[in-house]
Amino acid sequence: MIENVYDDEVPNVVEIKETIIETPTVKTFIFPWNITDDIHPGQFVMVWDLHNEKPMTISIIDRENNLMGITIRKAGPFTENMYDNMDVGDLIGIRGPYGHGYELDGYKKVLAVGGGSGIASLAPLTSFYDNVELISASSCADELVFNKRFDSDVVVHKCTDDGSCGFKGFSTQLAEELLQTGEYDVIVGCGPEIMSYKLYELSIKYDVDCQLALDRYMKCGLGICGQCCIDDTGLRVCVEGPVFNKNQLRELGEFGKYRRDASGSIVKY
Repeated sequence: MIENVYDDEVPNVVEIKETIIETPTVKTFIFPWNITDDIHPGQFVMVWDLHNEKPMTISIIDRENNLMGITIRKAGPFTENMYDNMDVGDLIGIRGPYGHGYELDGYKKVLAVGGGSGIASLAPLTSFYDNVELISASSCADELVFNKRFDSDVVVHKCTDDGSCGFKGFSTQLAEELLQTGEYDVIVGCGPEIMSYKLYELSIKYDVDCQLALDRYMKCGLGICGQCCIDDTGLRVCVEGPVFNKNQLRELGEFGKYRRDASGSIVKY
């Protein structure tokens, strides 16, 4: 029987059961986990590779088989080590899940927009809700994530900057075309913040709700260190987020404008 460690400060060491090479820069890791009712799409875990620890969104929530997955993109030493050197049989430490995920009960039709590996945050929605349509966007066809994951019941609109697969252009351009049909009553999104901010503007223009996942530098994941606090609102991405609703986003002065790096210095978008 799988047992989670509920002490938030202690990683639960798990064995990687399966890996999937999604693209030349993106890889999924699947491991055993006791999937309880309080685990929701949009949450994240702190991942320890026996040397360092980083936050990663949950990309697979398999309630039937008690499996969880994370999907990483090569972006630095930690993720490069995991992509190149970690495989089936290796051990990693997992703390969590943490944070506030998507809440989609009551909506008639959901438009979920994932930019690059941001689709990892949205993919589990399709196993929780049957009214979700996905936009999966990347720079080119080779970098589209989860090409073989979704079954025929899930509507996936593929989008590439260079037009090598699906819609040619940005995910937000395709989202606006779909929103013009009037079929959707909420947008959810995860990806580069410039994309998320445009989705927020579209939600205002087309008078629909929105829930967007924000990415900020995290250290503890527990809401203690204050590294991921937004402006002076007191909102912490690791606790009140990563997913924020439209009313919360309206109050975030830094949203779409800047973030802070590991030292606390402002980095403009």
